[in-house]
Amino acid sequence: MARASDWTSKVMALIHAGNTQAAVAQIKVAPTIKDLTALQTVMKLSKMAGKYRQVDAAITDNLALLSAPRLHRSP
Repeated sequence: MARASDWTSKVMALIHAGNTQAAVAQIKVAPTIKDLTALQTVMKLSKMAGKYRQVDAAITDNLALLSAPRLHRSP
């Protein structure tokens, strides 16, 4: 069985430390949509959603980008 990714906890540690620029950079290169939704859920549960607007916007934007169908496939 695969080990769960701890990407979400690492990004939350960046946010708690106040390093939102690094958190946004990590969100832009998120491994999967599942990790982004987990981060969004953790932000809501810890009542940090809305506190850091840049982070919330990055999560929303990248969820939309990863959810969109691809325009083409590589050969």
